[in-house]
Amino acid sequence: MFRTIRLDAVLVQAVIAGALSFSHLHDLAEAAGQDGWKAWAYPISVDLLLVAAWRRMRTHADNRPAWVWFVIALTASLGANIATAGMLDLGDVPPWLRILVAGWPALAFLGGTLLAHTPTTASAETEPAPTVAPLTAPDPDPAPDVTVERAPAPAPDPAPQLPPAPAPAPVATPTPAAAVAVPPALLDHAQKVADTHHATTGTRIDTATLRARLGVPAPLADAITAQLA
Repeated sequence: MFRTIRLDAVLVQAVIAGALSFSHLHDLAEAAGQDGWKAWAYPISVDLLLVAAWRRMRTHADNRPAWVWFVIALTASLGANIATAGMLDLGDVPPWLRILVAGWPALAFLGGTLLAHTPTTASAETEPAPTVAPLTAPDPDPAPDVTVERAPAPAPDPAPQLPPAPAPAPVATPTPAAAVAVPPALLDHAQKVADTHHATTGTRIDTATLRARLGVPAPLADAITAQLA
C-alpha cells in the first residue's frame, strides 16, 4: 500500500524562503564580482553554516558559540535579501561590500570548524549515594549461655620405631702417587724436561704440562711430579 503524502505548511514555507534566500545570495555574490560556480557556492556556504549552528544549539547544552555563528549567517542571508530588494545598486556595488563578500569563505570556514570541533561541556557528574549498612534487629529471645564440656583428647599414639640406617659403604681411597713405580730412565728424562721448562719459563713444571710432554698416564705423571718435588 502506498503511504499518503501530506504536505506540511511549515515545511513548504521553509523551502520557499530557502530558495528565495539562495537566489538573493547568488545575485549579490555575482554582483560583487564572484562569477560562475563561485557565485553558487556562496548561498550554499551560508545555508550550511545556518544548519550547523542550529544543530549544535539543539544538541549541546552550551550553545553560546552556536548562537554567535547562527546570527552571523542569518545576518548574511538577511543582508542579501535586503540588498537585492532595491536597497542597493547591483550594477555599482560599493568596495566595502566586495570586501565582505570576498572574506566570507574564510569566515564561514572558521565558523564551521569551531562548530564541528569545539569540545562539549561535560555534564556534572552525580555523586554516588552513600551506602547505608543494613541495620540488624536485636534478637528478642536470646539463647542462654550454655557451657559445653569437652571430653579430654586421646593421647597420641607413640611414633613407630624406625630401623637403624645402614652404615655407609667404605669409600675406596685412591692409590697415592708415590705408590706407582717410576722407571729410573723415565725419571731422568722427566728431570731434564722439568729443568728445561724451569730455565725457559722461570716456573716449575706442573703435572698437566709434564704429562703432555712425556705422554704418560695421569697416575704416572703424578708420581713423577711428586718425586721431582
